[in-house]
Amino acid sequence: MTDYSTLFRLDGKRALLLGAGGIGREAAAALAAHGADVVCADRDVDVATSTADAAGGRALELDLMDPSAVERVAADVDADVVVLTAAMNVRKRIVDYTPEDFDRVVGLNLRATFTVLQAFGRRMIERGAGSIIVFSSVRGQVVEPGQSVYAATKAGAVQLVKTAAAEFGPAGVRVNAVAPGVVETPLTNQTKAHPEWYDAYAAKSALGRWSQPSELAGAVVYLASDASTYVTGSTVMVDGGWTAVDGRFDPPA
Repeated sequence: MTDYSTLFRLDGKRALLLGAGGIGREAAAALAAHGADVVCADRDVDVATSTADAAGGRALELDLMDPSAVERVAADVDADVVVLTAAMNVRKRIVDYTPEDFDRVVGLNLRATFTVLQAFGRRMIERGAGSIIVFSSVRGQVVEPGQSVYAATKAGAVQLVKTAAAEFGPAGVRVNAVAPGVVETPLTNQTKAHPEWYDAYAAKSALGRWSQPSELAGAVVYLASDASTYVTGSTVMVDGGWTAVDGRFDPPA
C-alpha cells in the first residue's frame, strides 16, 4: 500500500543541478529539504559553491558547452535526478541577429540540452531508473518580437524531452520539462529595467504578477519524486496562467 505521507520524499537519492543560480538555487534547496543529496554544478564555481553550501551539498565547476566535461560529470556523479536550468537569451529582432548570437543561444539552450540528455540518459538507462528535468519556457509555445532564437530553442528542448521520454521510458527513466512564465531572475533584468514592460508582463498572467524562483521549486520536487512515477514526456506549465489566458483585455461579462 502506498505511503502517501512520503510520496514527495527523496531520501537516498542524489540530485544534480546544472545551473546553480536563480531557479537552480531554489530547486537545490527544495530537493535537499525533501531529503536528496544535492550536487550543484555551474560554470561559475562561486555560484555553485554558494548554492551547495545553502543546500548542504557539494559544488562542481562545469561548462555545459564542453561535451567532454559533461560526460566526465555524468560518469563521476551517480545522479538519480538531473535538473537542467541553465539558459541564455540574446534579445534582438531576426534581422539584427548575428551568426555569433545565434550560435551562443543555440549552443547553450539546445545543444547542451542534447548533450545532457545523452550523457546522463545513457547511464540512467544502464541503471534502469532516473528522472531528468529540463527547463523550457512559455516562449516554447508563445512568442514576441525579439525572442526568435530563444523561443526556438525552448520549443526544441520540449521536443528533445519528448523524444528522450520515448526512448528512455522502456528502461524506467522519466524525462520531463518545466515551463516557467516570467520569473524574477538575472535573465530578466532587461525587462525589469523598464516599468511599463515589467507591468505589462505582470498583467498578462492570470495572477497579475511575476513569479519568484521559489515558486518553480515545487514542480521540480514533484517531477523528481515518486509522486510523478507515471509522468514522462510532459511539460509542466508554471506560468501563472500566461498560456491559458487569451489576450490582456478583460471584457465585461
